[in-house]
Amino acid sequence: MDEDSPFLTNSSRNGATTPRSNNAHLDITSFNNQHNNGALLGDAQPRDRLRYRRTSFTPLFDRDDSGIYEDATEKYINDPIHGHVLLDADTLSCIDTPQFQRLRDLKQLGSAYYVFPGATHNRFEHSIGTSHLAGELVERFRNTQPELEISANDVKCVKLAGLCHDLGHGPFSHVFDNEFIPRALPGSNWTHEQGSEMMLEYLVDDNHVDLDREEINFIRDLIMGERRGNSQRHAFLFDIVSNKRNSLDVDKYDYLQRDCYSVGIKSSIDCSRLMKMSRVIDDQICWHHKEVYNLYELYHTRFSLFKRVYTHRVGKAIEYMLTDALLAADSVMGISQAIFHGDQYLHLTDDIIRQIERSREPGLEDSKAILKRIRTRNLYKFVDELLIPLDKLGILTKENINSAEIVSCQGPNDHLRQEDVIVEFLKNNYAMKDQNPVDGIKFFSKTNHSASYHIPKEKVSSLIPSEFQENIIRVFSRDPTKVRVVHEAFRRLMSRFYRSSDGSSNLPPSSTSPYYNSQNTTPDKANTYAASWMQQQNRQSSPTRHLGSSSGGNAKRRDRSPSPLLGRRVRTSGRLNVLGDGVMDISDSEQA
Repeated sequence: MDEDSPFLTNSSRNGATTPRSNNAHLDITSFNNQHNNGALLGDAQPRDRLRYRRTSFTPLFDRDDSGIYEDATEKYINDPIHGHVLLDADTLSCIDTPQFQRLRDLKQLGSAYYVFPGATHNRFEHSIGTSHLAGELVERFRNTQPELEISANDVKCVKLAGLCHDLGHGPFSHVFDNEFIPRALPGSNWTHEQGSEMMLEYLVDDNHVDLDREEINFIRDLIMGERRGNSQRHAFLFDIVSNKRNSLDVDKYDYLQRDCYSVGIKSSIDCSRLMKMSRVIDDQICWHHKEVYNLYELYHTRFSLFKRVYTHRVGKAIEYMLTDALLAADSVMGISQAIFHGDQYLHLTDDIIRQIERSREPGLEDSKAILKRIRTRNLYKFVDELLIPLDKLGILTKENINSAEIVSCQGPNDHLRQEDVIVEFLKNNYAMKDQNPVDGIKFFSKTNHSASYHIPKEKVSSLIPSEFQENIIRVFSRDPTKVRVVHEAFRRLMSRFYRSSDGSSNLPPSSTSPYYNSQNTTPDKANTYAASWMQQQNRQSSPTRHLGSSSGGNAKRRDRSPSPLLGRRVRTSGRLNVLGDGVMDISDSEQA
């Protein structure tokens, strides 16, 4: 190495090089930031322990230009959400393993990436961010509340729980455990948290990570968010990574900020402030009373992300296509059985669809055809959705609303099959089902930090919602050419549950359907259009189709005036009921 080089080498640290003259001592101060070299990273480490990976850059803030600062036992990385994040030796021992590096190949938002091109972030960086926040929070409690007697081992395990909490996610994240596994293994109650426990055990054993059995069990309990067995650890520690009391944890802190940043949604939540405004009272994490509205804002942000991103109708359509493709390939590739074997699950990532596309194994034709439809954007189609009123939650159930029931309401010559229709029961909420999550949070006042209490929503704002969950029925069509007939069959089915006292349908119009006609938003207008159309049909010849004769001749199709009711041809005999958005109920005429 050049004598004038300011960079240290292993040999120079070991004294193997020839000392320079007293007048030519080693000096790198000119490369340091002139304002505050130690403010960000600290000056705790001696200069002779620093090492640089390349000799072609100018060091800034004691790190290289790749955004990584290293010493012998730790690293700093520059995260777009949390800034410079310290990775200590215990954290690095888990990160630098195949089991954790697998998370680089799992998209955080799964199929939403096909709708939001910016959603390229992976489970890898989310897990590091969660570990960072977990460490920040538990260290803060340790420093500001020494009476809690939080040990260094507690801090270590909480950070590792945040790091490893998503090890068990499968391809396309929640598509795998919410959609694929229930259909591939009916009756299975497997969750990705169980997968995380399995992969944690495999990570420790396969890489000889220095964790004893008690620490492993503690980390597993922290991931599940519950104190199992005879653990004597503080109860509040189990609320840091996975909070079952009110769902307010560092996992949510990270993904809300990271997902908003990646999909381009502006958010006003400040999780760092919330962490600073918290303390432990009676073995439970509590927040300053001034943060109560900010907490409602956080839960609303979560709801908004579910409404706008996570359950986007096109993203959900692609979810169903990915699920169908994996199911079609399962018998050949044994995808579902990998959840029981860590060494197989290690290689199960989003890359599975490319493995299917590359494979020459027989029996994958159907799976490949579905994946090609995704590549060419020939997607399953959204048909309709209906918000379920509270008074009909016990009536509009999966037993009454399903693909078989919809197909039974099809019109003549619709040729609908059960496999053409997908029915989804969707729940969007504030993270605690239909309950107000803030009811599970305790607060403390500015003048008394040792007592906690609840704050009712009536004392926060009159605009806080009274309901905290919406229930929606959605319908999709696997065949894009059958969207209209699926839509009409669904509306006919739903009209059975929306009848007024005189027997007419009071089914609300479907403003979300692509076949919604804004002219038919009221029953009066819809009936006017229906009557006008029927008069036109009665003045013309019979509306029966003549597409050909039995002798093989080609009969000309009779002219028709276009229907204002979305162009559906229905029989005009019997009684025609209009179902609120211009769909004709033909059930009476068909039974006549």
